[in-house]
Amino acid sequence: MSGQTQRLNVVPTVTMLGIMKARLVGATRGHALLKKKSDALTVQFRQILKKIVSTKESMGETMKTSSFSLTEAKYVAGENIKHVVLENVKTANLKVRSRQENVAGVKLPKFEYFTEGESKNDLTGLARGGQQVQQCRAAYVKAIEVLVELASLQTSFLTLDEAIKTTNRRVNALENVVKPKLENTITYIRGELDELEREDFFRLKKIQAYKKREMEKKLADAKLSAEDQFSLKKGVSMKSGHNLISAGREKDEDIIF
Repeated sequence: MSGQTQRLNVVPTVTMLGIMKARLVGATRGHALLKKKSDALTVQFRQILKKIVSTKESMGETMKTSSFSLTEAKYVAGENIKHVVLENVKTANLKVRSRQENVAGVKLPKFEYFTEGESKNDLTGLARGGQQVQQCRAAYVKAIEVLVELASLQTSFLTLDEAIKTTNRRVNALENVVKPKLENTITYIRGELDELEREDFFRLKKIQAYKKREMEKKLADAKLSAEDQFSLKKGVSMKSGHNLISAGREKDEDIIF
């Protein structure tokens, strides 16, 4: 489909030309704002990607440390330490809550952990291995912190990815579809209005030429009428004088020489 046919089906009037210009201005501003939004989201997207990479690298070391701490606690306190810990715990004192962060109009979910209440495992492993149990607990708390941060980053990463795709689709639609259609429509309306103006100008010239001929004809008739009246005042009309002269010039058959 050619560029000229990619336009809106409108009536070519001055009012519609103003409406199309206003829509083009709005589309241009919207395109600029969406482009800035896409750039801001892309910057945030790259920052989150870097954080995810660094968090995953630290997560491996943290999980390794916590696993070794659990092995040490089991070795020192015995295999039954797991049941002892479960008996002493009634409710979780480490919890996760979510909130939303607004980035360029996109709401990103954020997760953070918090401590509620006091730990009741202070006496766990009092007989033996108490220090290793507390170290194991601290290591797993650190692992939970890293996991919560990683979950928050990955959720924000997916949300931003979808928002960037949607914004880029809107930017491309405005740039490649909406704005060209409006520009072609404005060009079409201007061409039609110029054609109508040329037709009106040609029509006015024809009318002026007709009026000029009519005026010249009226002036000629008025001049002849004035000459006739002037001749009648003297007793001979101009027409009769012209008739006598023309009659004298005609050849008379009765005259021999």
